[in-house]
Parts: sequence; structure tokens; C-alpha cells
Amino acid sequence: MDFWQRYKAIDARDTRFDGQFFTAVSSTGIYCRPSCPARTPKAENVTFYETSAAAHEAGYRACKRCLPEAVPGTPAWNLRSDVAGRAMRLINDGVITREGVDGLARRLGYSARQLNRILGHELGAGPLSLARASRAQTARTLLVSTDMPLADVAFASGFNSIRQFNDTIGEVFAMTPTAVRATAVRATAAKSGPGRAAGSGHASGSLTLNLPYRDPFDPGIFDFLAARAIPGIEAAEARPDGTSPGTRTYSRTLRLPRGTAWFTVTYSPLLPGKPLRLTASAVDLHDLPALLSRVRRLFDLDADPEAIDDALAMDPRLAGRASAIAGIRVPGAVDPQELLIRAMIGQQITVAAARTALTQLSAAGSHAEGTASGPDRLFPTAAEVAEHGRALLRGPQRRIDSIIAVAEAMAAGTLDFGYGDDVESLGRKLLPLPGVGPWTVGYVAMRVLGAPDVFLANDAAVRNGVKALPAGLGLSADFQEVSPWRSYATMHLWRAAAKR
Repeated sequence: MDFWQRYKAIDARDTRFDGQFFTAVSSTGIYCRPSCPARTPKAENVTFYETSAAAHEAGYRACKRCLPEAVPGTPAWNLRSDVAGRAMRLINDGVITREGVDGLARRLGYSARQLNRILGHELGAGPLSLARASRAQTARTLLVSTDMPLADVAFASGFNSIRQFNDTIGEVFAMTPTAVRATAVRATAAKSGPGRAAGSGHASGSLTLNLPYRDPFDPGIFDFLAARAIPGIEAAEARPDGTSPGTRTYSRTLRLPRGTAWFTVTYSPLLPGKPLRLTASAVDLHDLPALLSRVRRLFDLDADPEAIDDALAMDPRLAGRASAIAGIRVPGAVDPQELLIRAMIGQQITVAAARTALTQLSAAGSHAEGTASGPDRLFPTAAEVAEHGRALLRGPQRRIDSIIAVAEAMAAGTLDFGYGDDVESLGRKLLPLPGVGPWTVGYVAMRVLGAPDVFLANDAAVRNGVKALPAGLGLSADFQEVSPWRSYATMHLWRAAAKR
């Protein structure tokens, strides 16, 4: 978008662009989201920034009226496969907090100096400033959505000290942490709707908070996860007809950098605002940023569904489905290594058969300590799969050998991939492995990287889904017409195949 396209968006107060860019106003010294209800500033006073961190660096403070930090993240970090996009995925996962700038640069294959220069040029801020903005956003979420003590909020957001936390909140929001929390209390008291979640404290290591997202939101993602849920590790209720408007839930255990955790995501479409609520327990405070980032990725909450649906509707084969199923999402992954194992087991067999095989393999996993009622086991680590997989897996010996070889490579550290990869680097790492082909790489790219333009042409369910659509005379077989959103077309085709 050029300057005037963005200016028209802020003049129209278009909520679709919230989180995709930020508007800084030199006459007031503040920056806003595009939909800010304040009077539209004069064009000569406006500067647009790709990130809130860039606005901070330029000396602007967040608007107290529109709260620009309270919006979903930008979808560009999945759409972009360049260094900036890959860096933002890792920063949001907390890599700088855990490994520093040198660790982030090493993962991306650059020196820290080169990375600072690239991000400064592309995003207007260096990695430390971007991480600081990410911490501030996490802190604000916890302040307004939970009753956690301020000290816990500070460390859960990735700050190293209370003083650093207080200083950053003051610089970004021009308010103390207590004042930020008070704004949410006043807003909740002034109007009905989704505000602070009931029972949102941090007693016994648990918390509950609302997850922002862009409308519309298709709850069919819960059905996708339910059909593939491994008993003991995940729990969800599938509703194949997709028509029920009731509450939907998904729960699971997972490993995080400092320990294990358990979470439930609940979607309540009949409540005001249709809140999507996260409840987490048995989680180390320092792991909260990673947990929030991975849950958001799992449910594709930073997507721009209106833009995606508009693009899909341009293809006559998908127009009817894009209208009937608005806001479809591409499920992400909370653990890249786990997703690769699941993909290798699931290729060339049905979803039900893959779930049976994974349930057998789950016996190699350990018990999850301190979990609430529900899932109580962890998906096996790569080392556990390598050690116990032969005794638990069934099927062709060649497939079992391939899975064990990949698990051994991941356990030894010779195979290292994750959120910081792009599709090309992922292919270079995975394709040489035994039992891994283009389908596997594409599926992992969709779910681990959030790659939006993957089309699994050789997938049996995709082919069946195409047969369920209207004929597309003169249109490409691989749906190039809807690029760069073919991953979402793939989700529609899987859904169409399931209804046949």
C-alpha cells in the first residue's frame, strides 16, 4: 500500500487494517491504529510505520483512546518469507529473550550487525526494539485481561526487572502499569461485552485471557484439530456438520522452552464479541510469550480473513464456499518437530488411520506434571520416538525406518528447522531425508511456517475436494488464480472432500 491508500484507510477508520500498519501524528506525538475514532489528522502530519517498534523508535507514544497494541498481529509475518518476516516469527516466539540478538542472528544465518541493518531498513527498528515492543504488547494483554500481580506480569512478558518493565510501559503507553490495568477495569464497567475474563488470576499457576482476532472467524478449525486429536495429549469435540453455533473447545499439553504446560482454547460465538479465550496452567511465567505466540499460530489468529475471502471469491470454483464459510483458517503447529513426525505418519493414509498410529506412538511420551483435568501426556520427544518407535509403530518397514531416521536426526541436532525457516530452506533441509517428499514439505510449511500459498496438488483429499466444486473451465489446476492464498484454498478443498 502506498501513502494515499493508507491515508484513505485511516480516513475511513477501516478496522481491517488494524495491526497491519501504524499511524504516527507529528502534531500530537502519538501513534494510532488505522481505525482510531479520533479526528483524521492532516496528511502532512502523518507518517506510517510497519511496526509499533518503529513508531517507538521515532519518539511516538501509543494512543490511549484506540490502544494500538490491543489488535491482532500483522498477517505479513506469514506472507513474507524474507529475513524480516522470519525474524518477526522468532521474536514473537521469544527467541531474543532466551538467546539474545546473537542467537536470533545465528538462527537466521546472519551476523548481529547485518541483522540490525536489515531490520532497521525493512521495519524501521532493530531486533532489540522489536522485542521490546513485543514484550510491551504481551504485558498490556496480561495487565488488562488478568489479575496477575504486576511483578508476575513483568517477568511473564520477558522483562528482566521490574524497573525495566515500569520504564517500558511508561515510555510506550505514557501510563504506569497500574493505570493501564485501570483503563480495562473502567472499560469493562462502562459497557457489557468481552473484557477481563472471569477467574483470570494466576492462582496455582493458571491464567485466563482473551485472544484478539480479526472477524470473521470460522470455527471449523476446531473440527480439523478434533479429527486429528491424539487421546491423552489433545481433547476436542468434532462437529462434522459445521452448523452448531455452540461453544467449541480444544485442549492439549505441550513442551515449552522452560518446561511443560497445558492449555484450553474456548470459542463462545453466542457471547458478545464472540470471545476466543485461552486458559493455561502449569506454565512457567517466562514461557508465556512463547505460549501465546504458538496458540495464536495454531489458530491462525493474525490472518486477514476479509482479504483472503475476497481473493478466494474471485475464483468461480471457490466463490460459493468463500461466502458460505467466511474466515476459514489454516491450523498452525505448537511444536515443529512433533508436526514433522505427525506429517510423516499421516502421509498416504487416512486421517483416522494416522490418528490410530499416533495414539499407539503416544505411549512413548511422558506424563505431564501438574495438568488440569483432561489431557495428561506429552507428545513423545524426538529422542523418545527414536528409542521406542520401532516397537510401537505399525506398517511398512521402510516407512518406520524413515520415521526413526528422522527422529534420530532431530534428537542429535543434525536436523534443525522451525519458525525461522522459509519454504525454500525448509525444502533444502527436509527433502534429502528418507520418506520425505514434496507433500510432506508443503504440509509442514503450511502448519509450521504458516505459509499462505501452499497447494498440495497430489493430496487425495484435495483431488476429491476439486471434484466437489463447480467446473473451472479455463482455470489452472493448481489454483494459481487465488495466489498467494492457496493454503486457504486447500483448507476449503479438504472441507469439501469431507462433505462428499
